[in-house]
Amino acid sequence: MINRAHKIAMNFETMEQGDVPQGRNGKHKQVVTQILSDLDQLPEGAALKVPLADLEESKENVRSALNRAVHKGKRKVATASDAEFLYVWNEVE
Repeated sequence: MINRAHKIAMNFETMEQGDVPQGRNGKHKQVVTQILSDLDQLPEGAALKVPLADLEESKENVRSALNRAVHKGKRKVATASDAEFLYVWNEVE
């Protein structure tokens, strides 16, 4: 049986569970939200042209975050890129 008198020091701070943030606002949230908003308004046959120079994160990280968001929302979105732009469009079903 373990002797509770000898407590091992904790490694991390503690806090009340009620104070724990429940939402996750990742560092890509703003750009992904903007892209999804623009996709909602995008006419069929058109694509968004997102300048890579304006992205705070790498093209790969933004594309991954966008991919997670569209799968969560059960949307069909395609992407492509070149040296200057990330292209995003709604896939026609």
